[in-house]
Amino acid sequence: MPIQREPWAEPYKIKMVEPITMTTRQQREAALKEAGYNTFLLHSDDVYIDLLTDSGTSAMSDRQWAGMMLGDEAYAGSRNFYHLEEAVQKYYGYKHLIPTHQGRGAENLISRILIKPGDVVPGNMYFTTTRAHQELAGGSFADIIVDEAHDAKSTFPFKGNVDLKKLQALIDKHGAKKIPYVSIATTVNMAGGQPISLQNLKDLRALTKKHGIRIIHDMTRVAENAYMIKQLEKGQENRNVADIVLEICSLTDGATMSAKKDALVNIGGFLATNEWDVFEEARNQVVLYEGLHTYGGLAGRDMEAMAIGIGESVGEDHIRARVGQVLYLGNKLIEAGIPIVLPIGTHGVFLDAKAFLPHVPQTAYPAQALAAELYLDSGVRTMERGVVSAGRNKETGEDYMPELELVRLTVPRRVYTQAHMDVVAASVLRVYENHKNITGLKMVYEPKYLRFFQARFEKI
Repeated sequence: MPIQREPWAEPYKIKMVEPITMTTRQQREAALKEAGYNTFLLHSDDVYIDLLTDSGTSAMSDRQWAGMMLGDEAYAGSRNFYHLEEAVQKYYGYKHLIPTHQGRGAENLISRILIKPGDVVPGNMYFTTTRAHQELAGGSFADIIVDEAHDAKSTFPFKGNVDLKKLQALIDKHGAKKIPYVSIATTVNMAGGQPISLQNLKDLRALTKKHGIRIIHDMTRVAENAYMIKQLEKGQENRNVADIVLEICSLTDGATMSAKKDALVNIGGFLATNEWDVFEEARNQVVLYEGLHTYGGLAGRDMEAMAIGIGESVGEDHIRARVGQVLYLGNKLIEAGIPIVLPIGTHGVFLDAKAFLPHVPQTAYPAQALAAELYLDSGVRTMERGVVSAGRNKETGEDYMPELELVRLTVPRRVYTQAHMDVVAASVLRVYENHKNITGLKMVYEPKYLRFFQARFEKI
């Protein structure tokens, strides 16, 4: 994307504010040590600018808050469920809906329903909770993303693309019956928020259709992906984001959704499918793991806010400003010479910790150390996306060593101003100027699952 030179402003005005805490370095040192150098374990009261995640941290609109007052909290058949179902069918095109408390609830359901022990699930790079549910169901994940996605310096515009030759090789090796579905994310979080092209998805659909394999869509940031297709893919520049979103979904058989991202709510998600048999089984299992099939672990007011947020998420002004704020931060860092993942992603800027801290070996968790150092400098909370997030091989017990060792500066939607982004950029630059004095970490506590959430560290 070109560097944005023209001034721009957010397409909303502020009518409510939430005070945030400004701490001293001494206070941050104490808080960081207490948290075991894991930014997930910091208290939010000790955080100045929170870029840990864009999941559930966005600001809802006045229409969404008004919708919260219209919550129908009937145990069965809430009117808000039917409003949400209508929104999913209108904007995404999927026939059947199962609401869940958040995206991983949907991941659990689809994994239990479709995956058998010994199955292989190909995807355009793993995501932490998605892979965990696939493995718990007895499957194994296989990465079929293009090679450019593993190169932080590559400027290939669609690093979320599937390498069709890699998928065909898996089909030849295991057989189509061992592949319950291909898991496709829009956009690809672990690659740095990178989109998949519409043409690549069409080609993937043709290949999977030939072999009778489903595509299950991780659609948590589908509107952001559609916006990048509009910006970067030839022939798509004059289309509405909403139309591109609908076409993306039409090329898949079902989807898991964490509505805490694109759909602009603080909690909620769903499983959507076009297959009656999958829907029927999900409708049975959701009662065991989430709640009745017309609320799935959510209050009626949450479903109403989600239905409204889905419509807002595909608005042209909204999505342009949402991605534009990320580009603004990313371009400031590029101009300052900071090593980041290229191209700039859609939901955050990803620092290349290997290039940022070349003297810290990956076994000493450089991304974890860098995230801790950024918090110490300014109170800005970010998160690690590297060897800690990658976890261990369940068979060998060895750490996965991903090519990408990243720190994610995740920008919540409609929360911060450009002035906040300026503060973040200045902090990153200060830390970079002092990078030679940053040391690695050692892990002193490791939980059984998804260790990046709760692991604790000490300085080496």
